[in-house]
Amino acid sequence: MVNLLTAFSNFAKNPIAEIGDYYRSPNRANNMGEALEFYIKDLFCGTVGTKDINKKHAVYSKYFSYAGNQNNPPDFMIRGGDAVEVKKVESFTAGIALNSSYPKDRLYAASPMITKDCRNCEKWKEKDLIYAVDVLKKKKLKALWFVYGDCYAAGKDTYERIKKSISAGLAGFEGVGFSKTKELGRVNKVDPLGITYLRIRGMWHIASPMKVFNYIVKPNNEKVSAYALILKAKYNSFPVQDRKVLEKMQQKNFSISDVKIKSPNNPAKLLEAKLLSFTK
Repeated sequence: MVNLLTAFSNFAKNPIAEIGDYYRSPNRANNMGEALEFYIKDLFCGTVGTKDINKKHAVYSKYFSYAGNQNNPPDFMIRGGDAVEVKKVESFTAGIALNSSYPKDRLYAASPMITKDCRNCEKWKEKDLIYAVDVLKKKKLKALWFVYGDCYAAGKDTYERIKKSISAGLAGFEGVGFSKTKELGRVNKVDPLGITYLRIRGMWHIASPMKVFNYIVKPNNEKVSAYALILKAKYNSFPVQDRKVLEKMQQKNFSISDVKIKSPNNPAKLLEAKLLSFTK
């Protein structure tokens, strides 16, 4: 089974900055978002150098139980493993748009924001979630962050409480025909004919990991860099062989460090984590 350690190892062996040019022709990527998704999938599957799109998709099918769609999280799920959400920003300090899906510490099969196909693609109840965040400047990759949701986002109750409070407040207005939806809600029959309705949806954003974790990593604007942040217990759960391969790769431009990060649920509590760092 593929995992984050194999993906990071593949990046360290062959980092590609010109992602748009590399993926535009052989993979039929129409924009940078699609090119980035191809690249992240290839890092996990070890298919960065595979030019034949049919062979590439055959490998995807072997390792992924769900390949994602444009409108619902996640972007893909590893069969029997983690879920991955790919995001891009154009600067080290830019926020990440999550649209109507609030930040997640992990992905739940019961979530109303995922599709039926995602829910039924394999037998699962919850999965660890990886945010793969790419910093692009002039269509060139400057930095890549892999960060697990439980290092980055609070528990779902934090966001659900806000969402429910807003919906309850809207429903309390007199003379408003409010109905519940998967979003924040909908106001029906706004005009005298009763033919207009108003959708109310959240537009969630989250600060980039480069900004959130600037107390353990300082952005390097001069070089292509990659980082992965993983709770220590999760790191130790990966296959021993995968850990050994990665640990043997440590050199001047690649390191694995023990760090302590603020708990997303209680910043006064520090969590033991592993930080993988690579620069080229």
